[in-house]
Amino acid sequence: MNNVEEASDIIADFADGMSYERLDRKAVQELKKRMIDALGNFVESKREVGAVLDRAASEFNGNYATLSGEQVSPDFAAFYNTFLIRYLDFNDTYLSKEPLHPSDMFGALFALSAKLNASGKDLIEAAAVGYDVGTRLCDSGSLRKVGVDHVVFLEAATAAAAAKLLGLKRDQIKNAVSLAIVPNVALRETRSGRLSMWKAGAAGDATRKAIFAALISKAGITGPELPFSGAMGLVKVILKEFDTSPLKRMNGSGVVDTLIKEFPAEYHAQGAIEAALKMNVKPENVQEVVVESYEAAKTILADSPAKWSPTNRETADHSLPFMVAVTLAKHSFWLDSYNYMSDPVVVGLMKKVRVEEIAEFTRKYPATLPVRIRIRLNDGSTLEEYLELPKGHPARPMSEDEVLQKARRLGLSQDKAEFIMSLEDRRLGGFAV
Repeated sequence: MNNVEEASDIIADFADGMSYERLDRKAVQELKKRMIDALGNFVESKREVGAVLDRAASEFNGNYATLSGEQVSPDFAAFYNTFLIRYLDFNDTYLSKEPLHPSDMFGALFALSAKLNASGKDLIEAAAVGYDVGTRLCDSGSLRKVGVDHVVFLEAATAAAAAKLLGLKRDQIKNAVSLAIVPNVALRETRSGRLSMWKAGAAGDATRKAIFAALISKAGITGPELPFSGAMGLVKVILKEFDTSPLKRMNGSGVVDTLIKEFPAEYHAQGAIEAALKMNVKPENVQEVVVESYEAAKTILADSPAKWSPTNRETADHSLPFMVAVTLAKHSFWLDSYNYMSDPVVVGLMKKVRVEEIAEFTRKYPATLPVRIRIRLNDGSTLEEYLELPKGHPARPMSEDEVLQKARRLGLSQDKAEFIMSLEDRRLGGFAV
């Protein structure tokens, strides 16, 4: 039987009582690693698609600043920052009943911190709140299975974190969560079939709405009392299978359960890419490639014919056939891999890829993320590679040095990385990258 206790009350109680001093030191270090990772993503995305965001920024003049210095309204600053953090699909992930990219919330939190001249400890404290709320909501129910996008949980998490950063108290935090959730239920169509730039935009839109909700809550605007459990609330209308008990485990350490990406691709492809890199084959010798994985990987990354013929970056980084094919063909996987979507060798290899769900693998998910690649060659021989945990998983984590190397490769300057690593001694006024 579902536990229908009001989730916004549990979230508000937790956020109101959280403090930097209560945080485990490991959690603090992991939060800083994810900030560096997010900022690296921002810098590279700004180079690739920043011009589009800059044109939009001119329509939202205000006195907040984006991470690259544009003066815009507070909600658009959150949208701008988050869009660029999310665009590469290279920032962190959490996998449970629902997947999430918790570091998307940094788009709002950095904008707000810079405006408030918040201390580094304040930012860390708020981020810890957001990570716990987001991850434990993902443990509580599945949005994607009912056609709703995971950014709904991002809205709630970011609203709670932003409210904490603003110094709001229990009832105002609850209002902020309600005002983020009730008006803003996003459809999963964002991630169905042939994808668009809204894959990044959906996260930006969620943090935009969350920071707006926190600011109007600060001003005194109230929201519906029962956004989750009310007669027309999220649980009753959409999330029929929802259990609040995971929310009662919130303690500020949710970040340690999240995963950092080694490769610029959707997380369910990380193991497949790593496995494919170990397989030395010539494309012309390949007769068939079978990728065996779990339900979420197949549903998200091989759900339609579009995933066998990607024509844009957004679809390609959610296409298991493309990512396996390009890795096998080029023996590498990085940002430039997306230049090969129309490469004849890659296209030909994609047509030979078959994706299968293995029931045993699905049962193991999300504790492990098993993938097996079987390649049948023209001469009748076969190759096989199996991987259970990709690099970046909490049980196989990326080190601080590896995260720094990744961020530097993406273009984050050494001084900004050092700023984040010593965040406790810093203030965020005017912070930009």
